[in-house]
Amino acid sequence: MYIQDTYRRVKNDIEQRRQNARATAEERNLALRAKYPEIQQIDEELTKTGLRLFRAAANREDIDAIRRRNLQLNGRRREILVSLGYPEDYTEVHYTCPLCADTGYQGIRMCSCFREALILENIRESGIGHLIDKQTFDNFDLLWYKKNKGDAAYEQMQTLVRFAKAYAEGFGRSSGNLLFMGPTGAGKTHLCTAIASVVIRRGFGVLYDTAQSIIAAFETDRFKNGYSNEPSLSDKYLECDLLIIDDLGTEFQTAFALSCLYNLINTRQNHGLSTIISTNLSYSALTQRYEDRIYSRIIGSDYDVWVFAEGDHRLDV
Repeated sequence: MYIQDTYRRVKNDIEQRRQNARATAEERNLALRAKYPEIQQIDEELTKTGLRLFRAAANREDIDAIRRRNLQLNGRRREILVSLGYPEDYTEVHYTCPLCADTGYQGIRMCSCFREALILENIRESGIGHLIDKQTFDNFDLLWYKKNKGDAAYEQMQTLVRFAKAYAEGFGRSSGNLLFMGPTGAGKTHLCTAIASVVIRRGFGVLYDTAQSIIAAFETDRFKNGYSNEPSLSDKYLECDLLIIDDLGTEFQTAFALSCLYNLINTRQNHGLSTIISTNLSYSALTQRYEDRIYSRIIGSDYDVWVFAEGDHRLDV
């Protein structure tokens, strides 16, 4: 599954980070022991005191003297490092995240570093990573509609933004599908990006791509050699929690493209996965362009249809 692949990738990155931190500490220790005999001697004695401490504790013997000697040795080791110009913790393992020691978990709970890494990876893979911080609910300019299109357009868009925000904040399995209709520059991409940002930060897998690019991925998979080991390019569109299809209607209209769209929309609906479709086409243009089995699914009861107020407010930016 798409989200599982992302999880594994981030988990492996964190594990590699942990291994690198340990390897760096070991390399520093080996170099210092080879160069400074006293550090070598201290480390050898620390190993022996550690074993003695373990045996004494197991036999319920007094361990205070062993502990004191252990503290003395560690103190002397730090003094030597400082006298040589090194930080006193120079040879210790320095994890990127001290909270979880680069394991990704604090006990059985996922560490905040792991959660943040998953969010960043999902943003990077979403297809709109460069827009996530630029197009949010907070900076969607509703007042532009009031100023340029009047009170009716303002109220229409206010209702739409309120709905989109609630959809994103309450997103879950089978949250439903949306169809955004409106001319270029009406705000469709901005709202799609704002929804994607919230849904990703809530831990779901989101993909945003144009209809043409999605069909191209299916076409590439179709013509791959049957013995190819290359991963599928199209599976992710069938598996992600939320798929946002931009610019429906701009793709080349072929029998294969129509078949891909039907398969994609139908499969996601059957699996209870949510889809948002954005198009510049009107109702009549959609009926003319797409056969009934596709049109009925995106205009029928399975999609909430929202028509954006007209106007390109990007021209004022």
